[in-house]
Amino acid sequence: MDKDVLKEIVSVLVQNPMRTILSMIGVAWGIFMLVIMMAASSGLENGVKADIGNRAVNSGGVWSMFTSIPYKGFKKGRRFEMDMDDIQFLEESIQEIDVISPRCQAGGWQGGNNATYDNNTGSFNIYGETPGLVKIQPMNITQGRFINAADIKDERKVCSIGKKVFTTLFVKGENPIGKYIQINNVNVQVVGVIASMKEGDDSAEENESIFMPITAFQRTFNYGKAIGWFSVKSVDGYPISELQERIKAKLKIRKSIHPADQRAFGSWNMEEELADVNNLFASLKFISFSVGILALFAGIIGIGNIMLVSVTERTKEIGIRRALGAAPSVIIKQIISETLLITIVAGLLGIFFGVLVVELLNNALAGMGDSGSFRNPTVSFNVVFSSFLILIVAGVFTGLLPAYSAVRVKPIDALRKE
Repeated sequence: MDKDVLKEIVSVLVQNPMRTILSMIGVAWGIFMLVIMMAASSGLENGVKADIGNRAVNSGGVWSMFTSIPYKGFKKGRRFEMDMDDIQFLEESIQEIDVISPRCQAGGWQGGNNATYDNNTGSFNIYGETPGLVKIQPMNITQGRFINAADIKDERKVCSIGKKVFTTLFVKGENPIGKYIQINNVNVQVVGVIASMKEGDDSAEENESIFMPITAFQRTFNYGKAIGWFSVKSVDGYPISELQERIKAKLKIRKSIHPADQRAFGSWNMEEELADVNNLFASLKFISFSVGILALFAGIIGIGNIMLVSVTERTKEIGIRRALGAAPSVIIKQIISETLLITIVAGLLGIFFGVLVVELLNNALAGMGDSGSFRNPTVSFNVVFSSFLILIVAGVFTGLLPAYSAVRVKPIDALRKE
């Protein structure tokens, strides 16, 4: 496109500035919405994955439920428990187990038990744990230490506390290590303070928890050898989902549960959770991209309609140019160039304002600190480039209809038109 052609195109467009601006707004809005929707889906994905935290990908959990099939004289609906002997059995019988950590909780999910220090009282979750937990679910030890093997062996009444427990029970600046807090009227010595490495609600729950050696917990709360559930991590390269199935199969034999009973055990694992998250957000990104492209096409169709009106208004001008010897290809090039100029300029403006809004949103979220389940929204260059390429191609095809409409008019008929 040389300078004279460009000047001619601009002069045509500025003759009807309002019509040109409105048609550009349609395209700019379409690509703006595409950028915003893709950035929003990435922000949600980043937030959800941050909530998952730093837990090992090859980790999961297993707990007992109710049987659903009668077996060996037992009726269905039987409730059974797992215990510390089951954990030892699994460690000895399955070599692919890297870490297995039996766990107990007092008060139920997000339940509470009173803990006091001096005149300060709080209601927190109390967990019975083993040292292996931190290999499955990393924790940031800010003071002291976590539970160790000697604590388990000697059934020591010690605990590591979350940072929210620390700020609730102790005076600011006070060193809690070595101090005794009361849990259900039992004196327990604080040996460490932890800060959760998770995000969102999971982080808040962990920071408001007290972690005791599981043996001391069982004695304090009269659990005997029973456990609530266990976390497990497979050796590197071995699928956690396959390991869980082997664990369930062995426990079914040990607990006299029908091999086909799928409801006797509950389980979750990070492998499946991450796969679900990835599939969910792949679908969300596809939907966002599709909706954005449809909005973009709506704007481009608007430009096509405007160009058809423009060609109709310029019938006499086109007829004069044809009569003076202008080839049909020149007229077609003129109309397509006008369409492309509008779509490209509008597309660049839409991309500019879309990226600007995303950057402003990122800065606002950065100032808020922990932004929960929505963080760091971004849109990839490939998405923007692909959208812009689609815009250009669509602009060419959109200009073809009014262009061929223009060249179909016979010069003599065009000259007669008033």
